[in-house]
Amino acid sequence: MEEQTPPPPPTSTAAETTTDEAVVLSFDEFLRVDLRVAQITAAERIEKSEKLVKLQLDVGPLGERQIVAGIAKHYAAEELIGRKIVIVANLKPAKLMGVPSQGMLLAASDDAGNLELLSPGAAMPPGSTVR
Repeated sequence: MEEQTPPPPPTSTAAETTTDEAVVLSFDEFLRVDLRVAQITAAERIEKSEKLVKLQLDVGPLGERQIVAGIAKHYAAEELIGRKIVIVANLKPAKLMGVPSQGMLLAASDDAGNLELLSPGAAMPPGSTVR
């Protein structure tokens, strides 16, 4: 009986899809994502939206930013002021319901629909790099 050699592993592409349809990034691609600590300086619900909140952020040396996030069902705007969060700082700007957004915040969610903002420790100043 002849021994068969297993086929070589598929060559890696920049971004691959796994069986659960999640995109797999190369290490170099991941390094392109600029994650930063930001402090929320102002927050308000967006009129005519049940989900969206407009956040004004202090991102330290990167300056002030505005982002729009779909977290209104989980957080009142007033309770967000002063919180530190983690954002994707180099995301292409977009408009949500006509409101400019210059990044995206990071949050964890579960199958029950609960949502928690990712927060760095209190000692991390705005603009700190998340690695």
